[in-house]
Amino acid sequence: MVSAEGLRDLVVGALDDLKAKQVTVINVTALTDVTDFMVIASGSSLRHMRSLVDQIVHSAKSEGVNILGLEGLSHGDWILIDLGEVVVHVMRPEARTFYELERLWERIDDQEV
Repeated sequence: MVSAEGLRDLVVGALDDLKAKQVTVINVTALTDVTDFMVIASGSSLRHMRSLVDQIVHSAKSEGVNILGLEGLSHGDWILIDLGEVVVHVMRPEARTFYELERLWERIDDQEV
């Protein structure tokens, strides 16, 4: 069984292998009971984003991790992978700028303090 930190590192490694852009890891353990880490990354095109997702799914499955959810493959602007302790957002740069997930979690963290 892979720990939350191990799963986070596995995801980041898979993203690095395929040259994901702007990989950000946010520890949300103190903010939510749903997950421990949010990993946000950008892909340069729909093909690149799908390759990133395929790599993450393959790496996770090879470690015996269940994929709890996979959304957005048909849309292409934002693909979400739910791995339980780690939720991965693979986004086009334009969508990432629009939704500002990093700032959203920073605001939630600021309110909790």
